[in-house]
Amino acid sequence: MTLALKRLTRHFSALAALDDVSLDIADGEFLALVGPSGSGKTTLLRILAGLDYPDEGSVTRNGQDFLAASARERNVGLVFQHYALFRHLTVRENVAFGLRVRPRRRRPSRDQIRARVDGLLKRVQLADLGSRYPSQLSGGQRQRVALARALAVEPDVLLLDEPFGALDAQVRTALRRWLRELHEELGLTTVFVTHDQEEALELADRLVVMNKGRIEQVGPPHVIYQDPATPFVCEFIGRTNRIVMERRGDTWAAGGWSVTAGSSGGRFRSAVAYIRPEHLSLSVPEGKPAWGARLRHVYLAGSIAHLDIHIAEIDQTLEVDVASEDLGRLALTPGTALRVAPTRLVAFPLDDSPAGLPVVGERWVMQDRG
Repeated sequence: MTLALKRLTRHFSALAALDDVSLDIADGEFLALVGPSGSGKTTLLRILAGLDYPDEGSVTRNGQDFLAASARERNVGLVFQHYALFRHLTVRENVAFGLRVRPRRRRPSRDQIRARVDGLLKRVQLADLGSRYPSQLSGGQRQRVALARALAVEPDVLLLDEPFGALDAQVRTALRRWLRELHEELGLTTVFVTHDQEEALELADRLVVMNKGRIEQVGPPHVIYQDPATPFVCEFIGRTNRIVMERRGDTWAAGGWSVTAGSSGGRFRSAVAYIRPEHLSLSVPEGKPAWGARLRHVYLAGSIAHLDIHIAEIDQTLEVDVASEDLGRLALTPGTALRVAPTRLVAFPLDDSPAGLPVVGERWVMQDRG
């Protein structure tokens, strides 16, 4: 089952919630929609669920018009951030609800419903809590009930709208790994909306990065992170340092650091470089291009140490990530003088306007092979 979205457009007054969106969703895929608020993620999910309709465009499933089917006929499971459980029904009754409201000719027997609900409660690790009410459950347990209810109708597509947004960090981590295992075990096609980049990078087969109703980039998580296609993706996915470079003969340079330009951006005078915190070397040998920097702060975060370093010659403070065990080996304490240079960066040329905007369609990657 392949879902093909073609040139979807959806306006709310003058706002384009979706603007010419095209996307294919493969059978059995775990797809994450990420982007800031207002980027169109939830609107796209609601269209797939049958809760909204596009102004233009089409959605087909195996060549058939998906939009012509009612929400019930589409056979999708939908899970919201705030559970949407029926407070007056027990856990067991909540999970069985979608089966019991089916038309009589499609409704399973009571014994079949009971067997399916029991199986799902066992699968979501709630087998002993079927007689409880939602108010008697923790947030993580309620979210698992919501997932079981969505799975009870045996959906072709599972749609998740910020399902873990109301949970604390530890519960989120446990549930998202459990969800990924469940997705693989049941062979589901899952479309997942989240603001949490770490969640998306960990769970998804592919990420769809959205901005202002349009798709900026689609690809596997490692490609999105390592090779972002646009400045927006660079800044939205993960942490990054932004540095403006100038063309100096056959090099791109910023302060005392430079890199051979080669054939990159030959007709441009300036460019913006995006450098991940882990792609900054703190011990560049003398004689190689580098910035002189001073370590300002060290923030320990378990096995990783986040450093703030200040580079006076370009008047910027950059973020650097190192392994916590390297702090002692490199004698990294506040005030330490360092020689710093990127080992890898993604760059975009800037136009000659006063704002110096990135040029659409121009991009290159530079990497220190030494």
